[in-house]
Amino acid sequence: MISRQSFASLIAAAGLLLATAAHAQTATTSGAQSLHEADRTFITAGTQAVATQRDAARLADSRSTDRDVKAFAEKLVADETSVSEALRAASPRGVDVPRDNPDTAVLDRIRNLRGADFDKAYIQQVALAGQQKALSAFQAEIASGRDAQLKSAATKALPTIQADYARAQQLAQRKHLTQ
Repeated sequence: MISRQSFASLIAAAGLLLATAAHAQTATTSGAQSLHEADRTFITAGTQAVATQRDAARLADSRSTDRDVKAFAEKLVADETSVSEALRAASPRGVDVPRDNPDTAVLDRIRNLRGADFDKAYIQQVALAGQQKALSAFQAEIASGRDAQLKSAATKALPTIQADYARAQQLAQRKHLTQ
């Protein structure tokens, strides 16, 4: 049988445990709540653009028949993986940064295509339009973001995204596709 003192100690320990858990939950959500709207938008839009680019580039490996498209996609996977890791590292403590949140509508539009049909759709919808979305998200963070670490990460990643967009434009031009 448990003595009153042991029972009281057990209740006090349980209360302390619940209070600690509640404080940890509050700390985790308060980081996201205190983040400026531009920074929250950047985390969502930036990670989605990067994840979409990365996943679509991986599709290109098996769906494309064009060596230029495959080479572009291979470089993009490396670049977008690096940018994604930098975003997660720069995010304030307690802010949830999605690891895998691609735009499934974009991926669904190209998923069942193969060969030249895939190449054309990939270049237009992913390489060009997708890189433009990524550029816009990173430029908006640089212009309007308030979190110093996120702005720094966006500033450091911007040249990579700009270079990838320039390569996408060159690829489209070589394949005689409109931008």
